[in-house]
Amino acid sequence: MEEKELQELIALTKRSLLPGLEIYSVNTGDPVRVNSAPEDWKLLGAGNYAGVFAHRDYPDTVVKVYAPGREGWESESEVYRKLGVHPAYSTCYYAGEHDGYYYLILKRLKGKTLYQCLIEGVPIPKSAIDDIDGALEYARSRGLNPHDVHGKNVMVSDGRGVVVDISDFLKDESCTMWDDLKRAYNRIYMPFLSRNPVPVPEWVMNGVRKGYRFMRHSSVLGRSS
Repeated sequence: MEEKELQELIALTKRSLLPGLEIYSVNTGDPVRVNSAPEDWKLLGAGNYAGVFAHRDYPDTVVKVYAPGREGWESESEVYRKLGVHPAYSTCYYAGEHDGYYYLILKRLKGKTLYQCLIEGVPIPKSAIDDIDGALEYARSRGLNPHDVHGKNVMVSDGRGVVVDISDFLKDESCTMWDDLKRAYNRIYMPFLSRNPVPVPEWVMNGVRKGYRFMRHSSVLGRSS
C-alpha cells in the first residue's frame, strides 16, 4: 500500500469510521457486537475481540477495530511484526489508537472460509490444506505458536490456503484444532465429499462444532484429573 494512500485511509478512519461506530463487548467468550457502522463502511465480520470493516473506496484494505475493554491489539500487532510478509497471511500496514479505539489497518484477504465452503458445497482442494500447513510451520519458525486455527479462521482464496486470524499466535498453550480439522478432512472429506461436494446444512455444522467442543472439553478434564 502506498504511503499517501495509507495516510488518507488513516485520516478517513479517524474522521468517518470511529466517531460513528457502536461496537461493544457483552461477554468475553462471545463475539463483539456492532450496533451500527457509518455510511460507506461495511461490516465484514465480528470476532471475539474486534469488528472488521471495509470502505468502498479501499476494496483491498480492511480496518479491524477492537471493542473497548477487549485486549489483544498489542499482541496482534506483534504477531504481524514477527510474520512480516508471507502469501498466506495478511499484512499489517498500520496500528493506531484514536478516541479510545484501538485499530489495525490490514491487507484484505478475499475468498471463502473452509466453513463457508462446506455450507455452500464449494470444493476444498488439498493444495489449500497444504498451504495452511506450510504457513503454520512458517509462523513457528518466526517464534510464534499457531493457536485457534479452525474452519472459520482459514480460507480458500483462488485455490490457495490463507490464514485469516492470527490474534492468538502468542499464546503458550498447545492447540490441536488444526490437526483435528486435517484429520477430519483426510478421513471424511476426501473419501466422501471431495469428488462431488454437496452443501452441508448449517444445523449439521453447528452440531459438529458443539460435539467437538464437548469432546475437547472432556479431553482436557480427563488429562487434568
